[in-house]
Amino acid sequence: MEPAVDTESQSESSRAKAAARDLLIASKFFAQERRGASWWHLSSTLAALVITASVAAWGGAAWLRILGSLLTGLILVRMFILYHDYQHHSILRNSRLASLILSVYGYLMLTPPSVWKRSHDHHHRNNSKLFGASIGSFPIMTTTNYKLASGWEKFEYRLARSPFVILFGYLIVFLFGMCVRPLLMDPRRHWDAPLAVVLHVGVALLLAYCSDWQTSLLVLILPTWVATFSGAYLFYIQHNFPAAKIRKNNEWSYADAALASSSYLELGPIMHWLTGNIGYHHVHHLNAKIPFYRLPEAMAALAELQSPGKTSLRIRDIMGCLRLKLWDVSQDRFVTFADAAARG
Repeated sequence: MEPAVDTESQSESSRAKAAARDLLIASKFFAQERRGASWWHLSSTLAALVITASVAAWGGAAWLRILGSLLTGLILVRMFILYHDYQHHSILRNSRLASLILSVYGYLMLTPPSVWKRSHDHHHRNNSKLFGASIGSFPIMTTTNYKLASGWEKFEYRLARSPFVILFGYLIVFLFGMCVRPLLMDPRRHWDAPLAVVLHVGVALLLAYCSDWQTSLLVLILPTWVATFSGAYLFYIQHNFPAAKIRKNNEWSYADAALASSSYLELGPIMHWLTGNIGYHHVHHLNAKIPFYRLPEAMAALAELQSPGKTSLRIRDIMGCLRLKLWDVSQDRFVTFADAAARG
């Protein structure tokens, strides 16, 4: 009877692989850029950025300038998605003008191209692997590994997955993680990391010199904090949510990692616009060549993409995701530190 079981298992595995292959092939239809649409999204986002930054700089009333500053931060999130898609070669490939605009954005926002592309490409190749390196993602320990870890290792892990890192992503994730640390580790490869720091600090000083520190704060520093905080949180919940599945390397597959380990973030039209449709994250992980403005179209057309693990920006869901800390192999789900302690 054992050979029959093995044959049945192999047959099921073959069918799963064939289905995943067919889904990847079907997704390629949507991985076709509409050049005019790409330029429209870039130019309209830049225009919105100029308007809100101008309000932050010269809005008159303090409340209006603060509102302009916060909106600038949210639009910087959308701008980041254009930068992100350009790095994936899904939009505006081989355009020198787009390369100039988006590279300057990357430097200004402390995401130098060499560092961002290396870490993000690694993330896509290893998303949701249980024992993969945590390059470009939040680290994951099993309950067993955490129990066996030293006191210092537990402290480092708790810190890395704490809301503190997300809240101060400006300094921890972007300034240090994307610029200082890569430069110290490989200065030849990441020569552009100090360029990002110099440009960011230089613009902040220039704004203060030409106007005042309040203008520098409202036009650059506060918007950058809003954008980096938002970006760090969005990245966290897209792979750390109640329904997420983590697999050992030998059980891992690219399609399963997209469908079972990347979330769909339920948002309204305005927030989807501000976040550049990054909430359709399972679709993006299935095929990173799909331009962000075609992700909803792909999800609507492909039945396999219509039942993802979901989360939202409701307080209950935010707190629920942030409390997830360890992977429990026996329960096949994320658990809290308290859950792990209660189970011994």
